[in-house]
Amino acid sequence: MEYQEHRINQGQGNLLVRDYPGAGPAYVALHGFPDNLHIFDEWAPLMARAGRRVVTFDFLGFGGSDKSPQFTYSFEQQLTDLEAVVDVLNLEQIVPVAHDAGGPTAINFALKHPERTSSVCLFNCFYGTAPSLRLPEFIELFATTSLAAMTRAMVTDPKEFAWILNFQRGQFKTGLSELQAKHYEEFLAPIIDGNFRQTPSAGLAFARVTGELFDEVHRNDARLPSLKRLDIPFQLVWGETDPYLNTGVAQDLVAKLANATLVTLPAGHWPQIDAPEDVVKAMLAAR
Repeated sequence: MEYQEHRINQGQGNLLVRDYPGAGPAYVALHGFPDNLHIFDEWAPLMARAGRRVVTFDFLGFGGSDKSPQFTYSFEQQLTDLEAVVDVLNLEQIVPVAHDAGGPTAINFALKHPERTSSVCLFNCFYGTAPSLRLPEFIELFATTSLAAMTRAMVTDPKEFAWILNFQRGQFKTGLSELQAKHYEEFLAPIIDGNFRQTPSAGLAFARVTGELFDEVHRNDARLPSLKRLDIPFQLVWGETDPYLNTGVAQDLVAKLANATLVTLPAGHWPQIDAPEDVVKAMLAAR
């Protein structure tokens, strides 16, 4: 599918944005920590072929968006990124579609702008605390602020950084089918590796945003009463073999929402990559 590419300024720098034509409220996809908009490269054209407008973009500091040591990287900044995309593209209503660490941005956009949120769709993400939530070792390491000196050194050492990425890759592939694991190596691994190997790298934005993960989870816990009162449809489409953001996390989140449905699929942490057709089918069935 053809798309228009934009550079949208969010106040500090420019965001790389792809806009697939279609009708209805735009599905605006939000990537997580170690990756970028390319994790939606298989899912987005399928939604567009079904006639839906889809927008994907790189958060500031990731992928093709601007990067600078002078930028402020935070969860609040990522919400500002989404607001800039919505405003510049004149999107009256959207469906935030969040994966992984994009979850807080999608949910907090709905809390802040309920009149501009048609519904919310979540893929294997987090928001507040959840009893069964396990952080990937790679993420927990960088989220532990007392280890900041070590993790800063790791980001600048290609061999050390490659080792921890390869370790985490093996953990994420646990439970995947042989075909899914092969696709992980051929499709997803180059996206993540390229994100950090490019110059300038996404490593700085990754380290800074991950470093406030625990604080963001606590902030979101305080927002749960408001979230429970939010009468906007939430659709959770979850990979059931994710060893970290498991189905228990999804079930806990459903219990905290006023209007939510959950579909689980035979997929891992990236259901939109492991089973894109099934994800699209589940999303369109709910509309």
